[in-house]
Amino acid sequence: MTTNDSTTILNTKLRDSNSKIIFDEPILCAQFLRDYIEDIPLLKNVRPEDIVDVSEQYVHLFSEERNSDRVKKVHIKNGTPFFLVSLIEHKTKVEYNVTMQIFRYMIYIWEAYEREEEKQKKGISKQKGFRYPPILPIVYYEGRQEWTVPLDFKSRIIEGDTFAKYVPDFRYYLVPLRKYSDRELLDREDEISLIMLINKLQEMNDISSFRSLPKEQLDAILKDTPDHIVDIIADMLLAFLLKSNVSANEAEKVVGKVKEKNMGQLFADMEPIDIQAEQAKIRIQKKEIDTERQEIQTQRQEIQTERQEIQTQRQEIQTERQEIQTERQEIQTERQEIQTERQEIQTQQQEIQIERQKLDAQKRELELMRQEILAEKEALITIRNQ
Repeated sequence: MTTNDSTTILNTKLRDSNSKIIFDEPILCAQFLRDYIEDIPLLKNVRPEDIVDVSEQYVHLFSEERNSDRVKKVHIKNGTPFFLVSLIEHKTKVEYNVTMQIFRYMIYIWEAYEREEEKQKKGISKQKGFRYPPILPIVYYEGRQEWTVPLDFKSRIIEGDTFAKYVPDFRYYLVPLRKYSDRELLDREDEISLIMLINKLQEMNDISSFRSLPKEQLDAILKDTPDHIVDIIADMLLAFLLKSNVSANEAEKVVGKVKEKNMGQLFADMEPIDIQAEQAKIRIQKKEIDTERQEIQTQRQEIQTERQEIQTQRQEIQTERQEIQTERQEIQTERQEIQTERQEIQTQQQEIQIERQKLDAQKRELELMRQEILAEKEALITIRNQ
């Protein structure tokens, strides 16, 4: 295989939607329920028209990384007086909170079912014979690592065995894609098995095992397959090839084999890949990425140090501002005290001025009295002399 950088298309999100395609397409979903759910005989006769997608009712539970979740309502037409709600989980890596995620869906599904039944007949949920529909939780796991999450809800509860009677008791149905061998899937001879074979293609090395499968059996699977299912399979394969950095032109050639229903020759025209060379390239890329990460980490540490220095400077400036504010307040207090003293002195000066004025008036009065006394003395002397 050759890679032309100018025509290579990278889209890491294309592959993320592959597993949900199985459950979005009624024909494939029906095949899955019939062939891969081994312990529920009621599902052996499920038809595509029995499956209704009700995921929109629970979209508020979906987050961006869980946008492939699907909730299906499956009607059983064998006389059973209930319908089955099937909840599908998709996982590409081990996640230990899956049972809690499933439990949330189950509660919302049952609550929604109760509301719908109450609309049809008020008070029906309070009657003795009322029953909630069964829910089949499925975890469809594509990852290479072993799935180590307990299948039961109780195992995620502290002292779950001790409080077992009081803890919701349910298990989810795990579909670990890697447990199925290529031969086992191929022998099922249906479209869902072919899709699961493609889902198992995680890296270019997996193509070798696919090439070893009997060409006649591969071709026979798509012999009577509807065109829209063939297109789905082609799109899934294209997603894998583009994500694996196969050039767009070469990917289109491979996908063309699917549309021609020539699965036996699917990878026959692909140029052999130099695994060691590719692995060496990957190692170099990983080293470059690690170096970039270290540089980024160093830059982050430098930025953190600068932030701490800036914070220290801010604190010092804040302290100086507080000291200056304190000095200003002290100066203002002194100014007010001086002003008060000035006012007191001014008042005292005014009082002294008044006292002086009073003394001057008294002096003038005394002077007049002296003059009057002298005048009287002179008059007395004159009288005596006469």
